[in-house]
Amino acid sequence: MKKLLSIISFLAFAAIAVAQTPQEIISRMEAELDKHENEGVVMTIDAKVPIVGTMSTKTYTLGNKTRAEAEMLGVSIVTWTDGETSWTYNSKKNEVEISKLEAEAESEGDVEMFDGITDGYDVTIDKETATAWTIRCKRSKSNMDKDAPKKMELVIAKGSYMPVSLKTKVSGVTITMRNISFGVTEKQVTFNANDYPGVTIEDKR
Repeated sequence: MKKLLSIISFLAFAAIAVAQTPQEIISRMEAELDKHENEGVVMTIDAKVPIVGTMSTKTYTLGNKTRAEAEMLGVSIVTWTDGETSWTYNSKKNEVEISKLEAEAESEGDVEMFDGITDGYDVTIDKETATAWTIRCKRSKSNMDKDAPKKMELVIAKGSYMPVSLKTKVSGVTITMRNISFGVTEKQVTFNANDYPGVTIEDKR
């Protein structure tokens, strides 16, 4: 029996020794994301609003350019931005409105939007499966950014260390980022009137 207990104790200590801390997992995720720098990021963002329901938006980001596609009440809305100007297509009106952004947007540098995403948070492993870790992020008392969400839930895939999803709540709206992948072309994030024949263009710059 003593020998059996010794073996069990050894295996228990070995498991603890190889276990990764949430900080180590997050650091590994950031290192893997850095390998995709400048490739561009594609993701789906769900916004769940009380009573209204959930609206999903597919976004493409390449440098300081973005494209966001959404559908509301059967109307397709597509918006392109380049940091200074936005182009918004409305399928119901068959119109594109061009406007100047209020303030010049800084480039996210593609995967840089994930860099330091848990800075200012206390992180713990909430759940672990054979395929992923679910990491709970709670805003630290030392985090003086009152606009930062109080809590976030980050899911990271085992093996690849890629983010699977990020979930949080802002002003009562639950936001979930999911279906994250890489590889965006310049064409995907640039408005081209030739792709919308017959569309009315209203320039409000």
